[in-house]
Amino acid sequence: MYTPNLSKPAVLSVSQVTGYIKSLIEGQPTLRTVFLTGEISNLGHYPSGIYFSLKDSEAVISAVMFKYQAQRLKFEPKNGQKVLCVGRIEVYAPRGAYQIIIENMQPDGVGALNLAYEQLKEKLEKEGLFDRKFKKPIPKMPKTVGVITSPSGAAVQDIKNVLFRRYPRIDVIMCPVQVQGELAPKQLINAVNTLGKYSLCDVIIIGRGGGSIEDLWAFNNEDLARAIFNCKIPVISAVGHQTDYTICDFVSDLRAPTPSAAAELAVPDIAELKKNYLAMLKSATYNLSHKLSLYRLKNTDYYRRALNAPAKTSAEKYAGTIRLLAARAERAVQKNYDSKKSSLLRLADKAEELSPVAVLKRGYSIAEKDGEIVTNKAQLKSGDKFTLILSDGKISAKVD
Repeated sequence: MYTPNLSKPAVLSVSQVTGYIKSLIEGQPTLRTVFLTGEISNLGHYPSGIYFSLKDSEAVISAVMFKYQAQRLKFEPKNGQKVLCVGRIEVYAPRGAYQIIIENMQPDGVGALNLAYEQLKEKLEKEGLFDRKFKKPIPKMPKTVGVITSPSGAAVQDIKNVLFRRYPRIDVIMCPVQVQGELAPKQLINAVNTLGKYSLCDVIIIGRGGGSIEDLWAFNNEDLARAIFNCKIPVISAVGHQTDYTICDFVSDLRAPTPSAAAELAVPDIAELKKNYLAMLKSATYNLSHKLSLYRLKNTDYYRRALNAPAKTSAEKYAGTIRLLAARAERAVQKNYDSKKSSLLRLADKAEELSPVAVLKRGYSIAEKDGEIVTNKAQLKSGDKFTLILSDGKISAKVD
């Protein structure tokens, strides 16, 4: 680079002067890493990155954030926003102007993740993705539940335990995914799209255990929100604890405060179903019996009144018809009664088949340790004592 001798007057080219200034500025160690705060103005988005000015009440400086760094931002920069930047000062020779090349940037006074969350929430809410009119109802008697979560977290065990305790015959499709990190959003989206595209289940549970906003960030992904919104299968969101809220919670058809609560909302309680079926059977049997008795009394009364009418010959003339109609009415009521009773008995039998006791009678057994149902071998180790529940009682067992 040309370094002019300024002690002697000389005629210099513009590029020579600019190059000299560039070497002075960029050669300063203090300008190679600069922490700078200011307000964004004249913001522009281009294929190569974002270009804007940073200003305060007395000065302004041009700023550039190239595409690779800009893609890693957790929030959307806007004019008038105050930011804290880290970068280096360089001279842009074609314009003869100095500028800051920004390596990292975040909102000044508010966390980048919190701001990004609020920005995305506001955007999707305006588009109507959270509107209740688009929420799909959760089926009351699902046959299959899809579960999208980490295969190694505590949430998956909580969900499975509750599902099988409440509704032992439920089929569960597990979709193991990462629930945090750079790969998590893509895996979550693929799982939702696959279950929805092929109609593999009746309801979907998506979620994970609690954590910080950074841990839960995969569930604040815009593409995931749109995948859930467009999914034709109802989705229950169960992300974190009761106080944690993510974009996934707002766009899903139902939010559960915890993964265990999501499982309770997804399937009915078999014991409660059986109780309701038996109550319905008892009520229906009583009502049909009562109606049949009333019809019999009413028909008998009509017949007697007809026979005792003043016009004896007319009564005798129509007596046969009246008896025939009465018999038909009684048969119709009896047939309806038998049909209703048969249907209710089948429902009761079905409820009985769904009970855990019926499952045990078919040759199965349930392993239980410390009051918890054993669903995988990882819950037991050599020397552990546990209980096997059979159809006719319990036996103690030990892992060898």
